[in-house]
Amino acid sequence: EVQLVESGGGLVQPGGSLRLSCTASGFMFSSESMSWVRQAPGKGLVWVSDINSDGSATDYSESVKGRFTISRDNANNTLYLQLNAAKIEDTAMYYCAKELRRSAGGLILSYHTRGQGTQVTISS
Repeated sequence: EVQLVESGGGLVQPGGSLRLSCTASGFMFSSESMSWVRQAPGKGLVWVSDINSDGSATDYSESVKGRFTISRDNANNTLYLQLNAAKIEDTAMYYCAKELRRSAGGLILSYHTRGQGTQVTISS
């Protein structure tokens, strides 16, 4: 059974940092591209970032580019998202996702599995 478990969320002041983790099991993690997506209160699911299977290529939405960093540890089946220079508009539930398909503009088309999410709240 494919499982994705996110952790690391919390309350951070604007300008602060946070590192999210996603532990994967039930599939060959090192062979899969992975993604982070988020959902703000009352809004739809939005793509945040992708990383390829060996970590050599990454991509980011314009809203987080230059502030967030996606990475992975294939030896420990773990995906990360480092949030820096956090903004109030980054407040959302953050999910990791497997086999996400999206348009060139970042519109989410489909995904195989996502975790239960970890809440990130940016507030003073």
